[in-house]
Amino acid sequence: MEEAKMGDIATIRAVLAILQWWGFNVTVIIMNKWIFQKLEFKFPLTVSCVHFICSSIGAYIAIKILKIKPLIEVAPEDRWRRIFPMSFVFCINIVLGNVSLRYIPVSFMQTIKSFTPATTVILQWLVWRKYFDWRIWASLVPVVGGIMLTSITELSFNMFGFCAAMVGCLATSTKTILAESLLHGYKFDSINTVYYMAPFATMILSIPAIVVEGSGVINWFYTYDSIVPALIIITTSGVLAFCLNFSIFYVIHSTTAVTFNVAGNLKVAVAVLVSWMIFRNPISGMNAVGCAITLVGCTFYGYVRHLISQQAVALSPRTPRSRMEMLPLVGDKQEKI
Repeated sequence: MEEAKMGDIATIRAVLAILQWWGFNVTVIIMNKWIFQKLEFKFPLTVSCVHFICSSIGAYIAIKILKIKPLIEVAPEDRWRRIFPMSFVFCINIVLGNVSLRYIPVSFMQTIKSFTPATTVILQWLVWRKYFDWRIWASLVPVVGGIMLTSITELSFNMFGFCAAMVGCLATSTKTILAESLLHGYKFDSINTVYYMAPFATMILSIPAIVVEGSGVINWFYTYDSIVPALIIITTSGVLAFCLNFSIFYVIHSTTAVTFNVAGNLKVAVAVLVSWMIFRNPISGMNAVGCAITLVGCTFYGYVRHLISQQAVALSPRTPRSRMEMLPLVGDKQEKI
């Protein structure tokens, strides 16, 4: 009886964790799109910089003041040798995500982001010469096919936004792969990751943001009518961007790997649906089919990875390393930023 009650509590906790993760994720995406489209604040570098500043402050408060998570100490030389390169790729990843959101619909951008598992596997195969089971490659076929169908049938296609989203996938994959080597020996959670990387990302992006978008931002200040409400929305999006990282930490520690994978793909579907309800961007039938194929493919890919990882555990310790199945460095339950 007691075990059943504990199981019910764990289930409720997992459901609440997933719902708050969905809520923060979808809200941040919708708010960013609203900022670019409705507020006419067409400055993705500045928006990204605001997010980094809010995340830096939020992580400092969470660790130093509220002590929600203990600080993982990093040697000063490792901050520049390991954290800084990761922060640079992290910065590129976030900026390209916002740039793509500036030019293409949320539905298209979210579908393209689902291509990240494929780019991770391909990069590891091409650059690091890692071997993957044929089932991994087979599971990526519907992902690639769905992305191609979605891109061909996208009614609001923009080449610049599409390229930004695709390069953003490469940046995400690169960050994941580099983390395996650069952060070796450090067990970072999402809050500590933001604590160390967000200040570096702010430093990296602040000068390009001022040089490229500074005059445009100043002009927007003088020409936009409802400046105070707009600034509140922009700042709130930054605060919620930090809260999203905290929600990822909560959901990872409340769900299994399979649940996390399925919930992540359903989150994309929720974001697509909500964005369509708000912005009413045109979506053709074949475009919706392509998006569905991509999400199903991502779920199948996650299942195959989990299955292979379970089989790898059962391998004999005497099995030669060259014969063992290699898994992509996208962890079963990866703490994303």
